[in-house]
Amino acid sequence: MPDAITPETDLCGVVLHPASHTRSPAMHNAAFRALGIDAVYLAFDVPEHSLGDAVAGARALGIRQLAVSIPHKIAIMEWLDEVDETARTIGAVNTVTRDGDRLIGTNSDWEGVNAALAREIPEGLEAANAVVLGAGGAARAAVYGLSRACASVTVLNRTESRAREIAEEFGAIAHGRLDELSDLSDWQVLVNTTRVGLQEDESPVAPDAIRPGTVVLDAVYDPPHTRLLRDAESRGARGVEGKWWLVHQAAAQLSRWTGREAPIEVMAEAFDRTET
Repeated sequence: MPDAITPETDLCGVVLHPASHTRSPAMHNAAFRALGIDAVYLAFDVPEHSLGDAVAGARALGIRQLAVSIPHKIAIMEWLDEVDETARTIGAVNTVTRDGDRLIGTNSDWEGVNAALAREIPEGLEAANAVVLGAGGAARAAVYGLSRACASVTVLNRTESRAREIAEEFGAIAHGRLDELSDLSDWQVLVNTTRVGLQEDESPVAPDAIRPGTVVLDAVYDPPHTRLLRDAESRGARGVEGKWWLVHQAAAQLSRWTGREAPIEVMAEAFDRTET
């Protein structure tokens, strides 16, 4: 956030409902300060029935960029001038960037997944065997990102039919039901997109199902060190906290607007200082 907000200060923000838990303003404002960008980033609590009005307001106010979070990632598509191919393929928009008078939607969630995994797999994901747990919007972004990185992707979900739908759409594999799986030794990368572990100290898989050396990314970021990650590390696997998914997708958003490299560590520190 700049020392003084003036008529020249660019306005950015995130639309979601409810807004009390978001850490996006802390991350982006810290990045703006670090890069010397005259901009401010705010959280806008927008109920579902007010989304159209919020987009109209963003147009009128000249907002430069909006992040889009739950529950608006699908609904916002109808209010934009353009939705790029990536967002259409994933089926959701998490980033709206102004280009002249046009509002263009895209999706950086898949970039967050790949960049978070790259922290433990710097050599890349090509030819890696990866498994994605879940079949919601986050799973779609993860499968898209992993497939784009040329990994071999398997989808597991408690409802096998939903896993099969995603697998067929993205050229991945559906492999039975998640709750029937007892062995994850076929995969070097595991990405959990389910909500298991968010409100209870539980894991979506049994500890002994994870093999040593596996890289495990958990989309759950609060608590930061979930039961899944603790179990994985006790088995000799390498855990990646969910915060890195959020930090890297936010960094991709900022770079898309500014054309500058985002200060990842600065954004991560701001994330850690912010309580939800």
